[in-house]
Amino acid sequence: MSDHIVKAYDDELQALGRKIAEMGGLAEKMLADAADALSSLDAERARAVVALDPRLDALHRAVEDSAVLTIARRQPMAVDLREIIAAIRVAGDLERVGDLAKNIARRSLKIGGEQRVQRAVVGIRAMAEFAGGQLKDVLDAYSQRDVESARAVWRRDQELDALEDSVFRDLLTFMMEDPRNITFCTHLLFCSKNIERIGDHATNIAETVVFIATGESLPMDRPKLD
Repeated sequence: MSDHIVKAYDDELQALGRKIAEMGGLAEKMLADAADALSSLDAERARAVVALDPRLDALHRAVEDSAVLTIARRQPMAVDLREIIAAIRVAGDLERVGDLAKNIARRSLKIGGEQRVQRAVVGIRAMAEFAGGQLKDVLDAYSQRDVESARAVWRRDQELDALEDSVFRDLLTFMMEDPRNITFCTHLLFCSKNIERIGDHATNIAETVVFIATGESLPMDRPKLD
């Protein structure tokens, strides 16, 4: 990011970047803690995830408000305008990641008393770890404006989709083996979809990184496995 004649302008852009970094750290923590809470049915940890969501929402609003004020004051053009628009986009994606992690935490609270199939959680853990890696990598790409790393995250989204398909098949098998597993596994199906959506938000951020650096958009159709 180049320096501007008005130092306050640089300060405003840097403040936006710091807010995005804080949002990213919170979103990563919420996902990791929600997955842990689901694996261990740790109600206290699940509640802690839910309690973090208002903080993430407040940061989202702060990013949007700051971005709008900066546009009004500075009337940015070209790269600067892309930076500000990108901050709004990324903040929106991170806020949704937090919402999805909160949903997983709430599911773990609901299934505390259900018959548990330990094998069923293994695939969910694998999905959560993969999605967490995607989120970390894309946030690093955003902070460094690393187009190649962003493209790599975008391409890997198909691997998370494949994991979701595998989890879906396994959960259906567990439900057919024993009808008592149906409620537990149905909750896990919703959790797997939430994690898959978190992966989609990571690819959204990857697309935004490419947009910032090049002014171009990646193809509308993301790569998918057959």
